[in-house]
Amino acid sequence: MNAIGWLNLRSLNQEGIVFAIAVVLFVAAAIGLPGFIDPNNLVAIVRSVSVLGILALGMAVVIIGRGIDLSAVAIMAMSVAWYLQLLNTGTSDGLAFAYVVAGVLAIGLLNGFLVAYADVPAIFVTLATGSFVFGYVRSQLITQDAVPVPQGHWVELLGGLRFLDIPIEVFVFAGLAFLFFLFLRYTKWGRYIYFAGDNPVAARNIGIPVRPMLVLRYVLSAFVALIAGLLTASSLHSINTRVVNSTLLYDIVLVAVIGGIGLSGGRGGVRNVLVGAALIGILLNAMTIIDIPLLYQNLIKAAILLGAIIVDGIINPRDEQTAQQGDI
Repeated sequence: MNAIGWLNLRSLNQEGIVFAIAVVLFVAAAIGLPGFIDPNNLVAIVRSVSVLGILALGMAVVIIGRGIDLSAVAIMAMSVAWYLQLLNTGTSDGLAFAYVVAGVLAIGLLNGFLVAYADVPAIFVTLATGSFVFGYVRSQLITQDAVPVPQGHWVELLGGLRFLDIPIEVFVFAGLAFLFFLFLRYTKWGRYIYFAGDNPVAARNIGIPVRPMLVLRYVLSAFVALIAGLLTASSLHSINTRVVNSTLLYDIVLVAVIGGIGLSGGRGGVRNVLVGAALIGILLNAMTIIDIPLLYQNLIKAAILLGAIIVDGIINPRDEQTAQQGDI
């Protein structure tokens, strides 16, 4: 009986379970919490998870390929902070943006190179580069924790854009999700990511460029982080670098893992990110309405993340190749 129960648990569709929980939670909140189904609150829920979802898209691509990127939040915050600092000190927009894009791509390339060619475990590489990016930019390139957007700049104007009274971040998230879906599902490069994540040795043996594709994944994650940072600055009219020390990174991993992206690699997709983002968005909004202290909100999220990792270990068990150096 125990063996049958174990097999049934492994055969469960995590995405379907999480979606069902999100629906139940939404209905319960709509019935029990005043103002939850107010149109403005529903828009706020979607808006709150848009940047988180964008970051989770980049993280998902890395995790599907059997890696992880702990530098995403540092790249998001510090690249945009540097960009705004350059603008505030008189650097032309085009030159400032070129500097920042080059820096972001360089960090993505460095992450990918060290993981793919130096065989350093991704968790250590990205933790180190994230710490370096935060420390170097904060000490050498910017003068304060919160860097404002120059008045009248396109980033400020971007934050005020709405279509059908829906903020622009929601449409950017939807557009990126669609592009990532097309990339993963219908391009050979997307299929290579799944092959390499599922069995990197076999993928290399059949001629798939596993190492260059690994570098590409970290470059994509870094560039997506820049986009998320620009959207954050556009909505807040500034970027606060202290977000690097917040729980945002854990929220990103939570969205990806709870939605069904397998940490063992080769499994998951954009739909899993959307499901995970929906559940977390509803949960965070409900806890805010109930007025649960932030400390306990973080405790609840940590427990959910731990549970999701345990479930992922059961549904997507790690094999001998997953445990090799260079993987998570």
